[in-house]
Amino acid sequence: MTFSDLSLSRRLERAEARACVEFAEAHRRLYPASGAGWIEYAGAYAAFNGVDSPITQSFGLGIFEELTPATLDGMERFFLDRAAPVFHEVSPLAGVAALDLLCARSYRPIEISNVLYRPVEHPAAEPQSHIRVRVVGPEDAQLWTNISVRGWAHEHPELLDTLLQLGAIISARPQSPCFLAEIDGQPGAAGVLSMHDKVALFGGASTIPELRRRGLQAALLRERMLYAFDHGCDLAMMVAVPGSNSQRNAERKGFRIAYTRTKWKLCS
Repeated sequence: MTFSDLSLSRRLERAEARACVEFAEAHRRLYPASGAGWIEYAGAYAAFNGVDSPITQSFGLGIFEELTPATLDGMERFFLDRAAPVFHEVSPLAGVAALDLLCARSYRPIEISNVLYRPVEHPAAEPQSHIRVRVVGPEDAQLWTNISVRGWAHEHPELLDTLLQLGAIISARPQSPCFLAEIDGQPGAAGVLSMHDKVALFGGASTIPELRRRGLQAALLRERMLYAFDHGCDLAMMVAVPGSNSQRNAERKGFRIAYTRTKWKLCS
């Protein structure tokens, strides 16, 4: 049995950090002038993918090494030297002293999320249906991006341009396969899987509005679980807004909450 402890938090946070690092590296390959990059500092990873990018943040503060003012100095320089805001995703396993230090340094909490996990298992066989899920190759990268963006932009049309760029970068990461779900031959949902140290991070899943509630997300989850199993992963993770439909769907599929994480912003 896997317990929700410091060891688990280290695995989960590092898996998400590595996904962001891959993103930064792909961003730099596609757009050399972007300045995208990353550092490792005191066991934590910080990625820069643009001033307004949701990927520009750190993971793992205080869970690999004790959080100190010197650590925060180094992390803050990385972001501020690039004229970027300073954001840290912080596990509660970092402890009270780490949170107290963030408060003393003029950080404030701006977001909370639930980190969920479950064992990776071979999914039960399902009868043939009209839904097909496949891993896309470079020739379908634009199609995958378009479907992903249509799913996300329905609720956030103001982010269309940002989402288009993010989608192109996501599909360019060599270690993070992208999955496309089709119903009766029509592409309708997209998802991505990132793997590190036998942890499979299920992320980036969206469905176009007209094909929602047709089983596409369940099919995406099953095929990604099978892929993770076939590639030696033993732990799956997802991140969801507390109480959201995404969290409920994950719990229906056997995920349980490992801990509630807080995102902190430097406000001084």
